[in-house]
Amino acid sequence: MGIRMELRHLRYFIAVAEELHFGRAAERLCISQPPLSMQIQQLERELGFALFFRTKRHVELSPAGRHFLDEARDIMSSLERATAAARRVARGEAGWLGIGFVGSATYEVLPVLLRQFRQEFPDVELVLRELASARQAQALKDGRIHVGLARPAIDEPGIRCKPILRELLVAALPSNHPLTERERIGLSELAEEPFILFPRHPKPSYGDYLFDVCEAAGFRPNVVEEVAEMHTAVGMVAAGLGVTLVPSCVRSETRKGLTFCRLAPSAPVTELSLIYKEADHTPALREFIRIIRTQAGSNS
Repeated sequence: MGIRMELRHLRYFIAVAEELHFGRAAERLCISQPPLSMQIQQLERELGFALFFRTKRHVELSPAGRHFLDEARDIMSSLERATAAARRVARGEAGWLGIGFVGSATYEVLPVLLRQFRQEFPDVELVLRELASARQAQALKDGRIHVGLARPAIDEPGIRCKPILRELLVAALPSNHPLTERERIGLSELAEEPFILFPRHPKPSYGDYLFDVCEAAGFRPNVVEEVAEMHTAVGMVAAGLGVTLVPSCVRSETRKGLTFCRLAPSAPVTELSLIYKEADHTPALREFIRIIRTQAGSNS
């Protein structure tokens, strides 16, 4: 038959073993002495050996009791450590947080969020994954990430999507392009240009969004190169291989041979959105969302 020991038995035993006096141990535990004596006797019956040698005036640990005391202290210390660690996870101060993001989030939003989160929660492990929006949605479902920064927005059951940044599109052109002599250009003026664009699948995708923007301007883009990374796209533009359309945050990219032009008369808007599972109650996720809301409030 297994031993039906409870944690209170260990606490009672440790108190008596350290005090070597049932009366003082009872006061320390805030219980009366008779129930304490009964609990120790019950523990000894469960174990099958004596923990103490007792007389009317003297209490002494048995050899087995001395060994059991060391083990009991280790058990209680392990429990305290486990409880403290679990409390830190419950407060969002430990554990891990998986973050998916599109490349354009690395220009402004993501570095600020990571810096603030790391400052407040240095012991949370951050797992970062650069993923297209649709792949972020799948990663959320699979539990590979807890939160995503997506462009374009995700509309799927069970996934909450909140815009956190609205930006105008700008044209990225080689610096020797004739259109760079003007501060603003019409999107339709790029109709004959070779485009560096992004994958249209899986949907929703930023590449598909750009196709819609170009078609609304009256043309289908002539795609000569398709790349997954925003940094790669502007690098190819700087090399003179074509043009592309990027969120305005990308204008912080400084490369030789690269120029950004505003679009006229009114540039299309692109949104960066926060996505996460409605049913996910991970404490670190809760704190990450709080930081995002705080940042959004301070920038409004």
